[in-house]
Amino acid sequence: MKNKIVPKPAIKRSPSQQLGLLVEQVRELIYTARKSAVIAINSLQVITSYKIGEMIVEHEQKGARRAGYGKLILKTLSDRLTAEFGGGFSKRNLEYMRRFFMVYRDRSALITQMPSAQLTAAFPLSWSQYIFLISIRNKDERRFYELEAAQNSWTLPELRRQFDSSLYERLALSRDKKAIRKLAHEGQVVTDPQDLLKEPYVLEFLGLGEKTKYSETDLESAIIDKLEHFLLELGKGFLFEARQKRFTFDEDHFFVDLVFYNRLLRCYVLIDLKIGKITHQDLGQMQMYVNYFDRYVKQAAEQPTIGIILCKKKRNALVELTLPKDAGIHAREYQLYLPSKEDLKQRLMEWAREKEEE
Repeated sequence: MKNKIVPKPAIKRSPSQQLGLLVEQVRELIYTARKSAVIAINSLQVITSYKIGEMIVEHEQKGARRAGYGKLILKTLSDRLTAEFGGGFSKRNLEYMRRFFMVYRDRSALITQMPSAQLTAAFPLSWSQYIFLISIRNKDERRFYELEAAQNSWTLPELRRQFDSSLYERLALSRDKKAIRKLAHEGQVVTDPQDLLKEPYVLEFLGLGEKTKYSETDLESAIIDKLEHFLLELGKGFLFEARQKRFTFDEDHFFVDLVFYNRLLRCYVLIDLKIGKITHQDLGQMQMYVNYFDRYVKQAAEQPTIGIILCKKKRNALVELTLPKDAGIHAREYQLYLPSKEDLKQRLMEWAREKEEE
């Protein structure tokens, strides 16, 4: 005789609980609708700005031989549009629209072909973010920041900070030529431990740059206080697990400064903080931490643990002599101020030349 399936009894809720559930459902609906409305309005503003820019350029081309014709167009158009529609059509804003079209004119055919419901895919960011992006001259770098801002839902301040911290150059310094080209077309794709690394890590948000002296504990405490910013600097997929994680081995206690888990790589990431130059003892200590986690903490289905030593001064020769090539341990420098984009670009050019000579 087959077992009968007994239906689960309905959950009984009081009238107050039922009303509370209704309120939550309605609130969620309103928030979703408002978010969708904001996205739709942003998309419409960006597309409208793009089309206005396109019209301006086409009109300019008809009178290209007339001196000062472009400036006259913008001044006249601004006066008439402002008189009829109010703010938002200053000469400066019209110049942004013109520049926006010129920078992204290769998407003109795409916009024409796309249904109106899909136009967000052509320009997924806000108008204010595109105003910032068109100031980036390098096409590959500009495309990288557009992809990352869209994929990670960066606000304009977050986008500015990542650009000011030279994220594109810092990621490029940790990759080969093929991977650098991918940055511009795919953004930061995390498929192996090397994809997580930056050179250097920029921690200006900690506010320690003006201090003449600080300890490793000060550095750790500042990171915990600014954990959201630190997670943004670490990159994609990081989840914070513990500070000063203790484990015991042969009756001795050891402490890992910071423990994270990366859900994309499905592995633990241990971070040790050093305020001076890295030593072989630091590398040996991290090797022990990684070995312990691999043997006693990680699950069989998870990937090997990654160890990152953040230090003020990395010594490449020491790291290469101390660690085997396949070690899951990486030394990376950090700095407490925004880097010079010129210096990083120079380093990237020197790195590229070295690779060509190999």
